[in-house]
Amino acid sequence: MSAAPFDLTGRLAVVTGASRGIGLGIAGALADAGADVIGVGTRLADDPDPEVGRRVRAAGRRFEARSCDLADRDAVLALGAELAGRAPDILVNNAGTIRRRAAVEHDLAQWDEVLAVNLSAPFALTQLLAAPMLERGSGKVVFTASLLSFQGGITVPGYTASKSGVAGLTKALANEWAPRGVNVNAIAPGYIATDNTRALQDDPDRARSIVERIPASRWGAADDLGGAAVFLCSAAADYVHGIVLPVDGGWLGR
Repeated sequence: MSAAPFDLTGRLAVVTGASRGIGLGIAGALADAGADVIGVGTRLADDPDPEVGRRVRAAGRRFEARSCDLADRDAVLALGAELAGRAPDILVNNAGTIRRRAAVEHDLAQWDEVLAVNLSAPFALTQLLAAPMLERGSGKVVFTASLLSFQGGITVPGYTASKSGVAGLTKALANEWAPRGVNVNAIAPGYIATDNTRALQDDPDRARSIVERIPASRWGAADDLGGAAVFLCSAAADYVHGIVLPVDGGWLGR
């Protein structure tokens, strides 16, 4: 191992869902560790001065923005083909969506949208961007899984199914690509204060019950995921394959 195993200087990272929340925190952490960043968001390239760009550049690194609707298969494939030509060293599949509805009322169009964004798009992007990684024999792929990769959740059947699929996909790809020098792992965030959890944060009873179960006694912040992301994207994790790493304040251990 090198003397600076967490140093990402000279690496190019693609981070989806980079405009806010967890993706913003991860993009910033990778830049702080030395990586240049291509951020992907639904309308990210339309913003002349996105927060993620300011954060990456403040770390002295280069930033580029791409816009993509990850529910649009053709748009995903076009983006993947373009980015594969850049031969990135790191891919963080972070973008995701959630629809809250009782299972018996869960609209099938919403089911399809959630699985398209959370599972199918990450797989398609990974297929394309991993090709140059496999050719050169090195690269890091990190998925954003969830506590609901381990648990069932309440009124989010599509989200739970997609995140359980992400956990399985992480292991399947690791089995194939570890012998070829490409690490595939996932981070499972706990209850993080982002837009996706706004409905829970705004429900006083639910928010209280969540915090009462977390040994760390607080909601997580997006920046709490940065250290885990840097680790999994660095040489420090060269012998780490197929794990789903919880960053949850101790939730799963309770």
